[in-house]
Amino acid sequence: MTQTNEIAKKVATQLLQINAIKLSPTSPFTWASGMKSPIYCDNRKTLSFPEARDIIRDAFVQAIQNQYSNVEVIAGVATGAIAHGVLVAQALNKPFVYVRSDAKKHGLENLVEGHLEKGQSVVVIEDLISTGGSSLKAVEALRNAGARVEGLLAIFSYGFAKASESFIQANCAFGTLSNYPVLVDLALETGYIKSSDLELLRKWRENPDQWL
Repeated sequence: MTQTNEIAKKVATQLLQINAIKLSPTSPFTWASGMKSPIYCDNRKTLSFPEARDIIRDAFVQAIQNQYSNVEVIAGVATGAIAHGVLVAQALNKPFVYVRSDAKKHGLENLVEGHLEKGQSVVVIEDLISTGGSSLKAVEALRNAGARVEGLLAIFSYGFAKASESFIQANCAFGTLSNYPVLVDLALETGYIKSSDLELLRKWRENPDQWL
């Protein structure tokens, strides 16, 4: 579930203004996977901008209060969502844990860091959903640790069908503060992109692996 269009547009406005998200339909970026993309997203940049940081925190808090009012623990996904998760947990006065990308190679070899009791209800905070793989890996780690994962909330999603299917298969509810269609509409409205770019941007989202 995506938040109201007003919130989605407000978040997208911040992401564009601070260059946390960049659109370049005719000179695509190359992701770490090697895939060509007209969009580059680095939501960690929002932490350097107090207004953007506060807007995102407040939107997460509102979403949790509306959808997961009985949550007991907030979890952040390393590394991009740890700080956002802490801000949300602090605002809600809830305990916080975070999920490492890989287990420690020493000591207790933890994958979930912090105090988490079996059976506690958890909402996961994520910065970005692309295919959903890394997000669902964190959900699985929390479930393996005994948590009841109520759902996952992310700042932004590209809206790939593959991601939605993966969350359905994992039986995990998810939502985003903003998303690719809202961002593209805003970029057109503000003159960031031209109307002639829309077809390229649409085709990428429909079939990113075969875009170029």
